Amino acid sequence: MARRSAPLLRRLVSASSPPAPQPLPGHGGGLARRTVTYMPRPGDGTPRAVTLIPGDGIGPLVTGAVRQVMEAMHAPVYFETYEVHGDMPTVPPAVIESIRRNKVCIKGGLATPVGGGVSSLNMQLRKELDLYASLVHCSNLPGLPTRHEGVDIVVIRENTEGEYSGLEHEVVPGVVESLKFCSERVAKYAFEYAYLNNRKKVTAVHKANIMKLADGLFLESCREVASKYPGIQYNEMIVDNCSMQLVSKPEQFDVMVTPNLYGNLVANTAAGIVGGTGIMPGGNVGQDYAIFEQGASAGNVGNENIVEQKKANPVALLLSSAMMLRHLQFPSFADRLETAVKRVVAEGTHRTKDLGGTSTTQEVTDAVIANLD
Repeated sequence: MARRSAPLLRRLVSASSPPAPQPLPGHGGGLARRTVTYMPRPGDGTPRAVTLIPGDGIGPLVTGAVRQVMEAMHAPVYFETYEVHGDMPTVPPAVIESIRRNKVCIKGGLATPVGGGVSSLNMQLRKELDLYASLVHCSNLPGLPTRHEGVDIVVIRENTEGEYSGLEHEVVPGVVESLKFCSERVAKYAFEYAYLNNRKKVTAVHKANIMKLADGLFLESCREVASKYPGIQYNEMIVDNCSMQLVSKPEQFDVMVTPNLYGNLVANTAAGIVGGTGIMPGGNVGQDYAIFEQGASAGNVGNENIVEQKKANPVALLLSSAMMLRHLQFPSFADRLETAVKRVVAEGTHRTKDLGGTSTTQEVTDAVIANLD
């Protein structure tokens, strides 16, 4: 095989090489250079549409606070607002269509009529959108003294089945039957949440000693899912014992997974332990959609005096909106909002009546905006 000389090889390489980059005009003869900036940002940063339901009672006050704070920190969201009230016969189709389109909603409380056969619009939304898991985060806030310290509990309850979901009917006049189901998908959600958030323990709350079939099935589902997460401690607790343990030693709990009715009672009890429902964020999530609202339901529409004096506590819904921002993959905005809210609570100057202060909703909102980094 013939050997090519070095000069010939140099000529061949020179002929096949691309031309040298030319100086850019106005750059002092420097070479043209392509630069690429890599930005660690989940999602594409495009502003997202969010369905907003102000709701009843204090709802317009606290959702108004969310809007102001989002605008002040230039969060990449904008709102499609719909008027929905608890005394409506059903949720307007346009609202459902908006949530299906946007996939995310934030709402104030909707008044739920007692008795009379009127369905709760909250339940209609959960069933229509299959929001099968409710998540409430109950934790101590710095600067807010409570009877117990070191509490950081996440209550995850089944949201569309069981007694609390309104699955009941009248068999014959005077005889009403309530239906109870147990779904393993809420157990999967609880363990996956614990795994992704570095939580160490999941407690299943039940009444299987009496409701052996229904709650027994719930426990079977939890045990089966728990076997797939060997790094997470799993235990079970009967609901009445759980209630006593919550008020005596709440720091023992981490993630709690419950059927529908028990979870509502447990979440409100846990909220009371750490400062009340006015500071508890929450959300209702499903496979495709999510609605964020005040986490614990007790008094979520307030009373007439609070509404008239405009002294509703916006902290719970502001923290819920931080959860929403994380759900939308805007974690830096969520961190800024959460930090600002916690600073205001810790400083103690601007607090509503339920937290021992005299501030109005607007004063707390202004303080949060002033503390945004």
